[in-house]
Amino acid sequence: MFGLRGDRMVPRFWMLLVVAKLSWSFPEREKDPNYWRRQAQVTLKQALDLQNLNTKIAKNVIMFLGDGMGVPTVTATRILKGQLAGYPGEETQLEMDKFPYVALAKTYNTNAQVPDSAGTATAYLCGVKANEGTVGVNAAAVRGHCNTTKGNEVDSILKWAKQAGKSVGVVTTTRVNHATPSASYAHSVNRDWYSDNEMPPDAINQGCKDIAWQLMYNIPNIDVIMGGGRKYMYPKNTPDVEYPNDPKANGTRLDGLNLTKVWMDNKPNKQAARYVWNRDQLMSVRPQDVDYLLGLFEPVDMMYELDRNQASDPSLPEMVAVAIDILTKNPNGFFLLVEGGRIDHGHHEGKAKQALTEAVQMDIAIGVAASKTSEDNTLTVVTADHSHVFTFGGYTYRGNPIFGLAPDLSDVDQKPFTSILYGNGPGYKMVEGSRENVSTVDFNHMNYQAQSAVPLKMETHGGEDVAVFAKGPMAHLLHGVHEQNYIPHVMAYASCVGTNWEHCSARSAAPGDPASMTLASAVLSVLALRFLF
Repeated sequence: MFGLRGDRMVPRFWMLLVVAKLSWSFPEREKDPNYWRRQAQVTLKQALDLQNLNTKIAKNVIMFLGDGMGVPTVTATRILKGQLAGYPGEETQLEMDKFPYVALAKTYNTNAQVPDSAGTATAYLCGVKANEGTVGVNAAAVRGHCNTTKGNEVDSILKWAKQAGKSVGVVTTTRVNHATPSASYAHSVNRDWYSDNEMPPDAINQGCKDIAWQLMYNIPNIDVIMGGGRKYMYPKNTPDVEYPNDPKANGTRLDGLNLTKVWMDNKPNKQAARYVWNRDQLMSVRPQDVDYLLGLFEPVDMMYELDRNQASDPSLPEMVAVAIDILTKNPNGFFLLVEGGRIDHGHHEGKAKQALTEAVQMDIAIGVAASKTSEDNTLTVVTADHSHVFTFGGYTYRGNPIFGLAPDLSDVDQKPFTSILYGNGPGYKMVEGSRENVSTVDFNHMNYQAQSAVPLKMETHGGEDVAVFAKGPMAHLLHGVHEQNYIPHVMAYASCVGTNWEHCSARSAAPGDPASMTLASAVLSVLALRFLF
């Protein structure tokens, strides 16, 4: 609450106070033109060094997917991360900013100009574009029509990596059977079929399986699975272990299966398998003693970082750290999918502070992954499935709080407005026939819903291209503007999994790497695996 009045000069005065308060953090060196020239020369030298391409075999592949993390979200996240550290923010480097290669991906679905997270996940994980609302099936499959599933299934890079002898993992802040993670292992004509309770009887009768069931059976022995979605694993009305008095957290399954028990029973070495449901259990895991880990930390999606109970729920960086520690035990390497899934949810709710804080957490997790792997033998890709109608502007000053006001009042209704706005969504509010005066509300609250131009209960996705950041072996293949389904083909080519393996005989892994392949063994290994599978 800043007590702004209708006076046009008040918000500008408030902004000047903010700028004065932050002025100490603006480096004097920025006034020197040689500072910028030297910076540009360093960057130029780094760019020239990139002519020495890393064409080794990627022992490991890590894909970070910021759900709904469009370019405006990346920029705002950069500023927020810097401001949280006490800087103006604009000059801050995100971990993803440090990646040497950047491309753009076209996100449309085969039947949608503005996409959803299911059809896009099928593209960037399975290598083919698909219809909105469907996961792990091609565009011949029709949403909700079970009888269009058979024969239209498409496999993901996670399965290709598993078949090639690598360890694989999925880590998400949503439920583990949400749209993004489910495309890595499931084939479903409806992304909402989390358990059989959400499926229509005719789909069950026709033999279609829910996504939670497919997580357990489609790709045996996924090494690491972490996120939310506990309720979809238990028989209907089973009280939740953490919220036993909340009926909304109860199990939902109609088939009576306890899928966490199924998961444990199917492990080849039960002594090396762990199921955990809270942070203490996760942090007590000894990676050297665990080969398989299932962590389900909430009945549905995990809590927003700003709401997270730090005693009971792990953060995304913590989950990523444990996942990599387990996966790196495999001398053949690993594939890991990490989703910052609640960036999307924050935007849908018009809660920019929640969304951007989730994006900061994902960027921290990218740094954790970098500290535990080598760019020499690990291809890391960071991208988004789609954007949102999120924006920020208003001629704000350098260092303006990212959740703060624009410096001037509207020259139409003479009221202040926040720099962050949405094209549509639940933040649309009229008071006595005109736009709400944001000076009368706490626009810095973590659940403040930024004003939108069009009233909707939930804000929508945006249709523009999204950025693709890449580093490591063959990262240079991600350049220019690509169809989104190109991404997994690059990851597969780099790591010699899937169908693109003929070139592997002319490449080698990092020197001294225990996973290094001789020219002959690379080809023989792939041929042997193809015979087995």
